[in-house]
Amino acid sequence: MKGRISALVAVLVLVLAPLARPAWGADKPAVSLSTSQAGTGGSVTVSGSGWRPRALLMILICGQSSPSRGVIGGTNSCANADGRAVTTDARGAFRRSLPVSEPPVPCPCVVHVATVTGATAQTDVVFQVAGHAVQPLPAQSFAGRLSVLTDTRLDGGDGLLTWFGAPPSRTLVFTVGNVGSAPVKDPVFRVGTAHGVFAPQWDEQQWRGTVGPGGKAQIRLPVELTAGAHGDYTVSLEYGGRVLAEQPWGVDRPWGVTLFWLLLCVVVPVALFRAGMALVDRVRPGGVRHRRLTRPALVLPVFRSRPPAASPPTTPALPWFTPDSAPGDPAGRLSAPHDDSPTSRTSPASAAPGSPTTPTSATAPGDPTTPTSPVTPTTSTTPTRKGRM
Repeated sequence: MKGRISALVAVLVLVLAPLARPAWGADKPAVSLSTSQAGTGGSVTVSGSGWRPRALLMILICGQSSPSRGVIGGTNSCANADGRAVTTDARGAFRRSLPVSEPPVPCPCVVHVATVTGATAQTDVVFQVAGHAVQPLPAQSFAGRLSVLTDTRLDGGDGLLTWFGAPPSRTLVFTVGNVGSAPVKDPVFRVGTAHGVFAPQWDEQQWRGTVGPGGKAQIRLPVELTAGAHGDYTVSLEYGGRVLAEQPWGVDRPWGVTLFWLLLCVVVPVALFRAGMALVDRVRPGGVRHRRLTRPALVLPVFRSRPPAASPPTTPALPWFTPDSAPGDPAGRLSAPHDDSPTSRTSPASAAPGSPTTPTSATAPGDPTTPTSPVTPTTSTTPTRKGRM
């Protein structure tokens, strides 16, 4: 009995295991079209399953392509302006209407569905654009083929100018190997940069060198974005019509430009306000004008030398004497008669000028040539009468 129960459980597990496997676990996602041919101006409904859940996809109509060789010219061979983006549901399925437009290159054409972010996955379905030119695909050469042997990386960093909006630049570094039977000389790679859901912008770059059969080489290619670029970018590497690798690149915002605009928003209003106030002060009659407060000037003390002492004033000559009529002065100098003896008992007549007992000074006041001699006090020479007893 127990053996039968175990066998029944094993059979149920084998039957239910394929049903429990999620659709996104398939080897390759599937895409189907509502019609295989339509003209310009029409539309086609694109349905898919087996994609990664909640994945962002890009749907394009591309020329010079085939499911076996892919899009030979890259997204430059697609009608990018009429492409559509879609997000898969929780089961990895989607359904989207795509307008039909002519690609920039002749058919054969395909409907190209590829992931935008995350792990790379893509699928091509044959589609014919009615009325569009058709040309055969270019011959495929199997002589020399390059394959990426290591993961790609971006070397370099941002500088001060990048912080103020200069174009960010990096160097894409990877190692390729020649898996063909002939050497590859001076291969031309295409480096594309895509921002968000937009199609990449491709730039052809030639590497100078030769990779022999079975050999490998490290290749460094410059990558540069536009000025002021910021956000999430994806760098793609393409060679021979095949995308060899993709590398995400997160670019910081140029905060120096933001700071400049903030300062400009502050400086311009202040300048306009000051200009307006100056204009009001000129136009307004008799009003109180706003004057700028000036800083008081610093006054330093000035040390000056003391002026020389003034000479003492000289005594002016008396008005009643002239140089020719000065009494008792043979040299003609001015001198005023005076009596220096307070006890003199002589009469005014006896002290007349010219008396032999009265010395006088003939030096004029203030004369620097002749020193003034001291005046000798005069004494009375009149004999005193003695009375008789």
